[in-house]
Amino acid sequence: MDIKTASSLRRLRLVSAPEAVSFLLLLVCSVLKRTTDFNAVPVMGAVHGLLFVLYVIFWADAWSRAKWSLKTAALYFVLSVLPTGGFFAERKLRREAEGAVNAAIAFRARQEQEEAYKS
Repeated sequence: MDIKTASSLRRLRLVSAPEAVSFLLLLVCSVLKRTTDFNAVPVMGAVHGLLFVLYVIFWADAWSRAKWSLKTAALYFVLSVLPTGGFFAERKLRREAEGAVNAAIAFRARQEQEEAYKS
């Protein structure tokens, strides 16, 4: 994988945990709205909506760059609509992004060795 793929995975990973937190806070605000006079649903709804849209944009970019199978792409999308799924997505994406970065570094080092050998 190249560095752009690693960057797209990193962007998706960085938005997945905040998206999950905002989802949980929105659920809490929904319960509080119905049980008390506290109503933060409009604010948390907007925050969660923005983070979800970012997640979907970054998910689509990562899917196209990482060449995920339909099963893998569907898994990451389903994780985005589960209340705690973003935490699991973040963990899986961290491992995948680290692997992509290591592969990019190894590829670059191999290219430099080949150039040095040709000289």
